[in-house]
Amino acid sequence: MIHYENPRMIVGCIPVWKDRILIARRAIEPRYGLWNLPCGFLESGETVEEGAKREVLEETGAEVDLIRLHTVYNLPHARQVYLIFLAEMRSEKSMTTTESSEVRLFAAEEMPWSEMAFTSSTFALQNYFSDRKTDNETLHLGTYRPE
Repeated sequence: MIHYENPRMIVGCIPVWKDRILIARRAIEPRYGLWNLPCGFLESGETVEEGAKREVLEETGAEVDLIRLHTVYNLPHARQVYLIFLAEMRSEKSMTTTESSEVRLFAAEEMPWSEMAFTSSTFALQNYFSDRKTDNETLHLGTYRPE
């Protein structure tokens, strides 16, 4: 007998302000204290676009305009699919929230790579910075399977 369980959809953004990216230090589990793109579970009744913008606002206090879908990232072992949008911040304004202990804009050379919470954020950000060098606008597809 095959057991089917729907994957959980996680939505979020790469929030861009000028040449920097907004990320948040997690004030919640899992991965408390590590940095992450603002992402979270899609809620019932919302579109992926609405959910991505809501997650940025909830985790960083920033408002964004979506540019395009940037990353689809699969975690089959956890039954999760990430949809991460490229987004432009409406202003430089951001703040900590109940979900973040620190919120900060980082240039490419300042990214805290060794302190990233999830492979999905690392994958999306590495592709974003690589794309920026070549003006590439490819949708990035990735999968992580722990060994």
